[in-house]
Amino acid sequence: MTAKEKIFQSIEEKKEQYIQAADHIWEYAETSFREYRSSRELAEILEKEGFTVDKGIAGIPTAFRGTYGKGSPVIGILGEYDALAGLSQKGGAVEREAVTPGGNGHGCGHNCLGTGALAGAVAVKDYLKEHPEISGTIVYLGCPAEEGGSGKVFMARAGIFDNLDVALTWHPYATANVFSGSTLAVIHLEVSFHGIAAHAAATPESGRSALDAAELMNVGVQFLREHMPEKARVHYAFLDAGGKAPNVVQDYTKLEYSIRSPRVAEAMELCEWVKKIAKGAGMMTETTVDIEFRSALSETIPNETLEKVLQDNLEAAPFPVYTKEEYEFGAAINKSYEVKGSVADLAAKLNPEWEKILADRAAIKGWNLNDLVLPYKHWDFPICASTDVGDVSYICPTAMFFAPTAAARILEHSWQYVACNNTSIAHKGLIYAGQVLAGAGIDLLENPEKVKLAKEEFIRNLDGRTYCCPIPDEVQPDIEK
Repeated sequence: MTAKEKIFQSIEEKKEQYIQAADHIWEYAETSFREYRSSRELAEILEKEGFTVDKGIAGIPTAFRGTYGKGSPVIGILGEYDALAGLSQKGGAVEREAVTPGGNGHGCGHNCLGTGALAGAVAVKDYLKEHPEISGTIVYLGCPAEEGGSGKVFMARAGIFDNLDVALTWHPYATANVFSGSTLAVIHLEVSFHGIAAHAAATPESGRSALDAAELMNVGVQFLREHMPEKARVHYAFLDAGGKAPNVVQDYTKLEYSIRSPRVAEAMELCEWVKKIAKGAGMMTETTVDIEFRSALSETIPNETLEKVLQDNLEAAPFPVYTKEEYEFGAAINKSYEVKGSVADLAAKLNPEWEKILADRAAIKGWNLNDLVLPYKHWDFPICASTDVGDVSYICPTAMFFAPTAAARILEHSWQYVACNNTSIAHKGLIYAGQVLAGAGIDLLENPEKVKLAKEEFIRNLDGRTYCCPIPDEVQPDIEK
């Protein structure tokens, strides 16, 4: 048995502690910066496994770091564990059924992400313990608040990732493949207008309409769209439209704006333009405007060297073997989508060859579980999504892959996704992901020249850019007091 096969086996032998933790975190369903029980459970496993654990790093109570080993390379493995509001759902059900109406749910599978990453880190620790002649350090980074809280961005601003030589992570999905290319940088603002209420028929001249200001801002941003970079996006939503009475001059409105672009510098420039439009709308309506910076993320910097290491281990690790009942569950939950024919795995949208492979498999076996590893593909274009992993990728070479914890074509941020992520399908997926991460970690420890190549590529891909945190210094995490 090779060293890597021994490590794969060690994860299998310890799988019950990881599955139990994943299911507990699924039940806790704690949202951004509130992941107290989730982070505590993961940190306790690290301590039990012999890691030195630092809690409350970057001034965030639910962020932590576990370290084992000494010397270089320093390999970071990123874990997440936050849930989404409003997605409470009974696990393993194929119909919408909330556990707690209006409650939270793991609609992005972070209960599996954090524990699968933990399994990988512990296995690399076991390898280092068995091979004291190997130089290297494994660091597990417990990263809260990926869902809208920019947890890793605050951690990056505090220098938490500065000592890493490389960073690896994964994300639960319905396919097994390396994630390549880039994502979009994004900045979130809240804009409030304050006016003067008045009777809209009797004394409109005495009023100053906050609703007019909000609508004028939206019109101004609409004209801005002509002048934005091609891949840039600006979205908005009314958080408060002022009221329901049309015969009142509304004295308060509140909007949320999301500004996305392929480069964080471009997003920051667009953000300043959007702020000017908001101020202009206030001037036109004689209302006052408050602009609150909520969060921001940088785009990801791809690293082909690390992607290939991950692909090698997606193919080397033992892929999950599914039961007849698991295939039947996958088929049943696929049929639950109200809109037929419009759903597809993200991988199918990213690459036409992947799309054909998945469709050909489904033509034979049906849409149930994607029981295969997709071939390696690298691309440079950004996808229209965002992640705070991007800020880590500006600091050190970083790569990510997907592993299956849900049925085929099940979309993230849906009740169906929550239903999948405490099933035996999810359990098998997180163990597989841990094995992939552990295998990649061992490859980098045994072949430090790959770390050197990843760093050289990292410098090339930055193309002279340096990391500039997109969150202003005065903005602090939204931590529950």
